[in-house]
Amino acid sequence: MITSLIHRLRHPQTTVRWRLTLMYGALFLVSGAALLAVTYVLVSRGAVTQTSLEGPGFARALAAVSPQNATSGRTRHVQITPTANVDVRRNQLSVPLRIRKALGSKAGQRVVAGLTTEQRLADLNTLELWSAIALGIMAIISGALGWVVAGRVLRPLRTITATTQQISEANLHERLALPGPRDELRTLADTIDGLLERLQGAFDAQRRFVANASHELRTPLTAAQALLEMVMSDPTADADTFRVVCAQVLEESAQQEELIDALLALARGQRGIDRREPVALAEVTADVVRRRELDAQANGLTLDLSLEQATAAGDRRLLERLVANLLDNAIRHNVHGGSVSLRVATEADGRAMLSIANTGPTVPPDEVERLLQPFQRMAADRTGPRDGLGLGLSIVAAIASAHGATLDVRPRRGGGLE
Repeated sequence: MITSLIHRLRHPQTTVRWRLTLMYGALFLVSGAALLAVTYVLVSRGAVTQTSLEGPGFARALAAVSPQNATSGRTRHVQITPTANVDVRRNQLSVPLRIRKALGSKAGQRVVAGLTTEQRLADLNTLELWSAIALGIMAIISGALGWVVAGRVLRPLRTITATTQQISEANLHERLALPGPRDELRTLADTIDGLLERLQGAFDAQRRFVANASHELRTPLTAAQALLEMVMSDPTADADTFRVVCAQVLEESAQQEELIDALLALARGQRGIDRREPVALAEVTADVVRRRELDAQANGLTLDLSLEQATAAGDRRLLERLVANLLDNAIRHNVHGGSVSLRVATEADGRAMLSIANTGPTVPPDEVERLLQPFQRMAADRTGPRDGLGLGLSIVAAIASAHGATLDVRPRRGGGLE
């Protein structure tokens, strides 16, 4: 407990408002002290150009100097009579000749100089005292004003903090929408709003992905279960019937395995790449084409290849999956007697480029972005015939993003994609 108390004393918890207040007060105190110091130095070093004939110092000088001892330098007390006439028009004193002679003597000059120095020191002490008092009062006032100003400046920040703390997964649709001028705090609020919007999009995409994946995984399981229940409830089923049903169940299992592999590939693509290595993109493409030649021939498709040397930095297995998905998509979504063209080259900036174009059905331009999302097909109705898993282009997009590549999908005139 004592250790915790010592730690709190050494590291007190201060708010931003307190720190701003202390900073404002310290800056004002330092600036005020510097200003008073400069003023004091200037006043203390200022030369006296003339002596006032109306102050008490001049009266004491006249009382200390007499015209009889002006030349001898000795002084004695004399009684001052009102011999000085006042010129109202000039606002000055007319000093008699004998007094001017007394002040012009060495003794008179010493007395006047001493009295002037004494008066200046008294004035400087008074200036120093009242300046210190004024500085202390203004320091307290500036601290209070700093507290008020800091509170007004930090009020939008408190609003941002309170609103952000109330936002959770259940109300990600809420936004700060901070009003006021477009300053740093408004920029911060807009940045948080943008972050919340991206988070909402990510959560919505995750919910759709989970729902679609659950549906896709449930479909083959339901079909296999239905086949097994049908054959088990048939009393006339023989060995041939069981063989047929088992073959259908194996087909559904293979489809389920393919879906799981696709989901794992999508997860690896979205996770990113841990280690990059040089990959010959032309070599990878040629290997994938050799494995897909029979499928292309079965559909009556013509493969047009143009493979140049191009090196990409990344994961070879993911790049193979990218090329395979693109080629499978081009073969599956094609017309009988159509064509598929593949080109690998190095662009002017040194980046590797892979281009795959195919003939096929017409794709509306506004459907391209939807097809890049998981479980999206041209035929959105799942009750119709199955047309792939709906994961091919989404896996391609994830792998391309993990490699820092640019994916450009455009509908071709006359049908197909490029």
